[in-house]
Order: sequence, then C-alpha cells, then structure tokens
Amino acid sequence: MLTGIRIVVLGGDARQLEVIRKCVEMDATVSVVGFDKLEVPLKGVSHETLSAKLLESSDALFLPVVGCDEEGNVSALFSTQKLQFLNEHAAALPPHCVVYTGMARTYLKEICIRHDLKLVELLKRDDVAIYNSIPTAEGALVMAIQHTDFTIHGANCMVLGMGRTGFTMARALQGLGGIVKVGVRRAEDAARAVEMGWKPFMTRDLAGETQGVDLIFNTIPSMIITAQILSKLPLSTVIIDLASAPGGCDFRYAEKRGITAMLAPGLPGIVAPKTAGAIIANTLVQLLMEDNPERGDAR
Repeated sequence: MLTGIRIVVLGGDARQLEVIRKCVEMDATVSVVGFDKLEVPLKGVSHETLSAKLLESSDALFLPVVGCDEEGNVSALFSTQKLQFLNEHAAALPPHCVVYTGMARTYLKEICIRHDLKLVELLKRDDVAIYNSIPTAEGALVMAIQHTDFTIHGANCMVLGMGRTGFTMARALQGLGGIVKVGVRRAEDAARAVEMGWKPFMTRDLAGETQGVDLIFNTIPSMIITAQILSKLPLSTVIIDLASAPGGCDFRYAEKRGITAMLAPGLPGIVAPKTAGAIIANTLVQLLMEDNPERGDAR
C-alpha cells in the first residue's frame, strides 16, 4: 500500500488517468493539476493549481511521459491551463521527493540536477520498454494496414533494429505471415534473428537490401534511412518510423520522391492508453513502495 505517501500528478493524457486510479486504489494521497476538463471527475483526489506550496510536502511528482519541453511547458490534454514547471517549483520540492516521468529532455534533467532531485525515467527501464513494445507493435500494424493495398501475409517486411521494440515488431509481422528480415548491428543479434526464423543483415549493408521491400519499420533513433537509401527503394514502399523524434528517416526526401513515410512515436499512448497507463502505473507503484519503505506498506 501507499498509505501516507503524497503524490502530485502534473498534466498528461489518458495514461495518467490509469496512474491516478492505481495510486488512489493503493491509498496514496493524490493531488492532480491539469485535469479540469475531464467530463467524469476523478474520485479520491484533490484538484489543485500548480504552486510552490502544493509541491513542498510531496513525496513524488509525476510528470507526463514526455516530461516537459525545453521551456518547462507540461502537456495537459485535459486542461485549459498553461502548465509550466519552473525553477521555483523544483526548489520547493523536499530533498527526498522523486520526480518520475517517461523520458526527460535536457531542461528537466538539468533542473533536477540543480536542485539535487532524483529523476526516474520510466521508459528507460527494460520491463516498461518490453511491455510497451506490445501496443507499439499493434499500433504499427494498424498503420501499415491502413496505408497499404496488400496484406502483410506474404509481404516483404524489414525491421531496422532488434532492440525491445524491434524484436516484438518482427515477431508480430512473422505471426501474420510476413517475410521478415531485420537490420542488426551485432553478431549475437544476427544469431538470434536466425533462430527466430528471420533473415538478418548488418545495418551498414542496408543499401544492398532495398530491392522488393514492401514495408519498413524503423526503431533506430538516428538517421539510417537516408536519401541514398530512399533513392533505391520501390516507390510503393511504406515506411513507419517508430523511433523517438525526429526519427531515423529523411522524411523530406521521402515526400519528394513520393514514398509514404510516417513518424509514429508514442503509439502506446495513442492506440492503447489504458494498457500503456497500466504498465506505467504498476511500475510506479512498485518504485514508490521501494523509495518510501518507512511510509508505504509494501505487504
């Protein structure tokens, strides 16, 4: 249980609703900021405005999956307010307070360092990333089906990167009957691909693997699908870039050449916010109990 633990949830989208529900269920004291437009009011929470006073007694501050931008602006889908996490707010947080987010940009990292605050990026955890790869792959499949006039079954599918998302993506395509080849950087990943029944190739050799490709799913967050690569692809190829913005594809040249290429980060929160929120909520509760053993009852 989280009895006695004070949590402030600042902004966010439908995923935060699951986090709030779980924390209330675990008996935490929850204050929310940026949920004034909800049609159905949240139960068991106090609705507040952002202030230093609100934060000075908090044990945990939970920010959206993308914490805030480089000016401190916090996304709040369910609010008419402009939310901005400023230096004065960070200064008000007690030393033991932990700041949780999905992934942090430079602004948030620096402000936490400046005030000696512990910052936890949940999406960098293997367990969260692996669970998230499931709705990511499902969302990518939906996009592929919507933007093609052929079935995935029998299609030549390429997955770039065999990390947590790439592995799940390749397996999902294989399950639908796609002919799967994967771009890897390490010999051990190539071996695993062979064992899974996929055709591996080294990403440095991508230019020689473009013939006849129907679908490309990129998970590598650096420029890999360059203009040179795009010039070799069939015009009918559809590219779905799952890497974090700005992605790994030259979208300008793809548009110029007439190739369909889409940047699609954050799919879990778009296609399955309830599941994505539950993944984050379960991990957050576990961490809160670990970080507050003297107050949170972990039994």
